[in-house]
Amino acid sequence: MLGVTRWLNDDEQRSWRAFAQASRLLIDRLDRDLQNEAGMPPTYYELLVLLSEAPQRTLRMSELARWTRSKPSRISHAVNKLEQSGWVRREHCEGDRRGWLAVLTDEGLAALQVAAPIHVESVRTRLVDALTPEQFRQLGEISQVLLDHLTKSD
Repeated sequence: MLGVTRWLNDDEQRSWRAFAQASRLLIDRLDRDLQNEAGMPPTYYELLVLLSEAPQRTLRMSELARWTRSKPSRISHAVNKLEQSGWVRREHCEGDRRGWLAVLTDEGLAALQVAAPIHVESVRTRLVDALTPEQFRQLGEISQVLLDHLTKSD
């Protein structure tokens, strides 16, 4: 990465700044909507979604950390809070004394079912409806290219 600096030209600078500001604002608004309307922090929502989509609504704690790109200690803290709410319970991994599973409870699924329509409406209002169908398709393609590029180097 070191070497000759390839400075952004005016068009690249405008595009970069618009993308950076729009990304931050979008995530901030989506997070705020979820917290204000569903009373759920976005991190908890993400964990509940991942568990709801997993077989038997169960994932290893290490898998949750990997999927969310979070440190295991952060996931452990979040799962502790979800346990206190009755939305998740922990179980030992069979055959792995050090491994733990997070299991979505019926109460957690019910909380997710309340929060999901709120989140989806927020995504639709703040992102999908702001773009034409073609722009949204292009956004998906561009986002996938970025995701592939960024995860390739991990």
